[in-house]
Amino acid sequence: MDLQGFRMENFDASLSTYFRAWLGPRDTRVKGWFLLDNYIPTFVCSVIYLLIVWLGPKYMKNRQPFSCRGILVVYNLGLTLLSLYMFYELVTGVWEGKYNFFCQGTRSAGESDMKIIQVLWWYYFSKLIEFMDTFFFILRKNNHQITVLHVYHHASMLNIWWFVMNWVPCGHSYFGATLNSFIHVLMYSYYGLSSVPSMRPYLWWKKYITQGQLIQFVLTIIQTSCGVLWPCSFPLGWLYFQIGYMISLIALFTNFYIQTYNKKGASRRRDHLKDHLNGSATVVNGHTNTFSSLENNVKPRKQRKD
Repeated sequence: MDLQGFRMENFDASLSTYFRAWLGPRDTRVKGWFLLDNYIPTFVCSVIYLLIVWLGPKYMKNRQPFSCRGILVVYNLGLTLLSLYMFYELVTGVWEGKYNFFCQGTRSAGESDMKIIQVLWWYYFSKLIEFMDTFFFILRKNNHQITVLHVYHHASMLNIWWFVMNWVPCGHSYFGATLNSFIHVLMYSYYGLSSVPSMRPYLWWKKYITQGQLIQFVLTIIQTSCGVLWPCSFPLGWLYFQIGYMISLIALFTNFYIQTYNKKGASRRRDHLKDHLNGSATVVNGHTNTFSSLENNVKPRKQRKD
């Protein structure tokens, strides 16, 4: 008798019983779908992800960063296309099913519900793929990009969407995923283009991607609140959870935006004023060059090919 397998089956059965008591019966339409029958693989993937986040930078500390340029272009292009596919399919599925913006149950649109469920499974699976975002940061030694916001968002989304897919895999769940897929089209296309050094001077919309993410969270709260104010058969508990999670993301993304853009802008203004006071500012092609005073004093460094 396989004692280890027996213990795992018992643990899984106990876990399923607990989830059923807490959340009610699971949606049978996703029974047998890859990774959805059992929570343990999703949980294990999340634990491995967090271990790599912790141990990865330590491993890379005394090693040269990897370029990853070619694979980054392919990776970001792939996620751009996947996000575009999900956005298109969700929009058309919602349109065909005549989804109600204010509240939509999980069993009220027939075949359109199944179309939404199938696309949202890809959305759930994409959250596993997106763990690679962090792994590339580690390999390239861009550890400053592995923030609390980054890790919290990546680790939580995979787990949340496992539960969504098992209990509310369509209906009112579509809205946030649709907006997020659209934002990811912009985001991963930006990341893909920024992997090509010659394209970087022409990329100006990174700041607006973060603004778009914040708008996405606010719109999701508004749409989710409609389901609370004008309820339907969609479970209220999920709506309250969604609102709370969106508030946590707004707080973290707002802090990121302030730290990244407002402080950076203030620092640049201070440097600009200092250069003028020192009489060292020059103008090149109509733009102030605040580094001109250093040109004769600092030995040029050989640029690292990333």
